[in-house]
Amino acid sequence: MSKTDIPVISVVTPTFNRANELYFLVQSIQNQTLDHSLFEMIIADDGSTDHTEILIQSLKDKIDFTLKIFTQKNQGPGAARNYGINKSIGELILFIDSDCEADSLWMETIYDHYTEEGFDAFGGPDAAKSDFTPFQKAIDYSMTSFLTTGGMRGHSRKMLAKFYPRSHNMGMKRQLVNKVGGFGNLRHGQDIELSHKIIKSGAKISFIQNAIVYHRRRTSLKSFFRQTFNWGVARINLYKIDKALLEPIHFLPSIGLITIITVIIGSILSVPFFQILCIFGLIFFFIQCVFGSVKHKNIRVLIYLILIIPTQIIGYGTGFLTGFTKRIIFKSEAFTGFKENYYSN
Repeated sequence: MSKTDIPVISVVTPTFNRANELYFLVQSIQNQTLDHSLFEMIIADDGSTDHTEILIQSLKDKIDFTLKIFTQKNQGPGAARNYGINKSIGELILFIDSDCEADSLWMETIYDHYTEEGFDAFGGPDAAKSDFTPFQKAIDYSMTSFLTTGGMRGHSRKMLAKFYPRSHNMGMKRQLVNKVGGFGNLRHGQDIELSHKIIKSGAKISFIQNAIVYHRRRTSLKSFFRQTFNWGVARINLYKIDKALLEPIHFLPSIGLITIITVIIGSILSVPFFQILCIFGLIFFFIQCVFGSVKHKNIRVLIYLILIIPTQIIGYGTGFLTGFTKRIIFKSEAFTGFKENYYSN
């Protein structure tokens, strides 16, 4: 590949007090197999108060690609991504979150797809690295298994719902950004809102299954619950923007939560029908935990999944029902759920 003064690709990452994770991300970009003259990386710092800028400046001496950091006052991840877009110069803009690492073939896979088949926008999957903790691997399985939410979030070519690229692993041509605009003001779900605008524009969207990023995700049940709760709330906020953003499949976690509560109560009251359902449900649940343990070859993953899968269902289900009650039944203003500064989807 020939050298060029203007990079073809700009990688944009928003961040807020994530210096401890940015090191791993930048190192993964340094390890990319794609010619390093073909890309730049923009760190869009959303007013960090840790040593983010010092870290990035120190890393510049250890890499051979263009790395820039720009800082704005804290405005949220959507505004930070837009800030990064405005500071970038590539014709193709990629987004990866600060708590992710890119597989070494990530950019080469995207670039080859872009030059050989062409697309206006793309999305790819996330996964867990072998050196992640068993807890993180368990969350990865809960989030990516086809039988949990992987069939909705884009981890298989056979998806259960319309595919929306997510900001932890997505990209779009600059001319498409100019056409549909950047990210919105939603605290959670602004990447889905943008993807919806891309779909409505008629742009060509590709799901690149082999363009993988490794997602560190949450490190405690409490933070995972808060995150999934916010996702449930976000789905209702997206519906208030455009009704097409709420599909029947998005009701399933809440329906599942209500069903589980009903079955448990019925079993406690010794209703035979509910007792049978409870037994079959527990068997299916345990099989899912075993599959996760086998996938990651770690028995501790099974133990964690016993806690994590219910946390995900309860978190998303209660968030969805809370948002539905507040915004649709009682017609309240926008509700964001738990307020926290995080820059992952």
